Amino acid sequence: MTNWKLNSWRSKPIKHQPVYADQGKIDNVLKELSTFPPLVFAGESRSLKKKLGEVSQGKAFLLQGGDCAESFLEFHPNNIRDFFKVVLQMSLILTVSSKLPVIKVGRVAGQFSKPRSSPVEVKDGKELPSYLGDNINSMEFTKEGRDPQPERLLKAYSQSAATLNLLRAFSQGGFADLNKVHLWNMSFVNETAQKKYKEIAEKVSDALAFMEACGINSENNRRLRTVNFYTSHEALLLPVEEAMTRIDSTTGEYHNTSAHFLWIGDRTRQLDGAHVEYCKGIKNPLGIKCGPTSDPKEIVKLTEVLNPDNEPGRITLIARFGHDQVTKFLPNLIKEVKKAGRNVIWSCDPMHGNTIKSSTGFKTRPFDNVLSEVKNFFKVHQDQGTFAGGLHIEMTGQDVTECTGGAQNITDKDLSNRYHTHCDPRLNANQALELAFLISEEIKKNANFSKNGIQEAS
Repeated sequence: MTNWKLNSWRSKPIKHQPVYADQGKIDNVLKELSTFPPLVFAGESRSLKKKLGEVSQGKAFLLQGGDCAESFLEFHPNNIRDFFKVVLQMSLILTVSSKLPVIKVGRVAGQFSKPRSSPVEVKDGKELPSYLGDNINSMEFTKEGRDPQPERLLKAYSQSAATLNLLRAFSQGGFADLNKVHLWNMSFVNETAQKKYKEIAEKVSDALAFMEACGINSENNRRLRTVNFYTSHEALLLPVEEAMTRIDSTTGEYHNTSAHFLWIGDRTRQLDGAHVEYCKGIKNPLGIKCGPTSDPKEIVKLTEVLNPDNEPGRITLIARFGHDQVTKFLPNLIKEVKKAGRNVIWSCDPMHGNTIKSSTGFKTRPFDNVLSEVKNFFKVHQDQGTFAGGLHIEMTGQDVTECTGGAQNITDKDLSNRYHTHCDPRLNANQALELAFLISEEIKKNANFSKNGIQEAS
């Protein structure tokens, strides 16, 4: 890529960037960030890309989830532990259903900033800049709070590093040992989910007992007590992404070292834009958000620009259409991608297209609509002869009340009880597990379809 440079994105049109009052101060912070140690390593990103290549071939499934936007206020080791626990529980459910390995990727350790539909917010006749994420400004509705503050980027780096440190300890230090599956706390998960989860846990225990009898256990087999866990965030704040980009000494390639996987949002995927320009030069796995406004031919062109060698595992198309729009728009997108022969992973984001305003004034997402979008997504792929390879959700391990419905029957009136999100509503632990259970049949059909020759069909 002879024409690409680390800063070549700066000559392109760019959207959704904060304006700092003191340019010298933000330049100094970015310079400081560029000297900080990597948060992740190029070899880890390459490992993830290889595993995602297996997803693109129908041999694995991608589970990607976490906060809409991480916050400084909710940063706590218990919250990280509970989030990780739910991801492990969901992946176990999906693995048992599909008989496929599940690749676990968190929206964590860097998912702070968010594009907003309006640059300003008005309350009681007072207009201030919109909240853009804790690494940029504050939710506090004051001029001081809403002015972008460069030093927040340093705090975000510190929080990301601490989060990654704990996640690595959990994933490699024995917390994920399959033999401890019965010990995982399910205290606020309802009885139906507990019963279903217990059935799955017992199947795993029976399999482990058989392996133990054969002399295979977590003491002598590392794969039974550890998991690979990767991080991701939207590549939105490009000055920070540039500061965290390094040259891999073993290959001479550029890698973003703030996350293993980055995605380009629905609002910033312009072919001639800065975000596409930056992402085409780094070697990390990349996601592209696709919605009702997507032009299928443009999405194909994006895959060509970002993945000229058509490398499996490089590109994940993250579909976010809305439960009532999937069957209308997704088939044409699939047809164009198939016709062009592009290697992609198809992942479903059932959250962003199903956001509504509740009768009580809270932004929410009805659980039934989320479930409907996932089921429609799988159905369209079965009809098109393609592999539905991923699920991308905004969720938390906490017992929040932000999305209505589900077995807990959260109503509009309940939303105010524990509405903690700093941006968009998330599925709570119970709803996330319930979603995994309820789509298990689709996952099973999807996996069987793959094993029966889906690659030939596509």
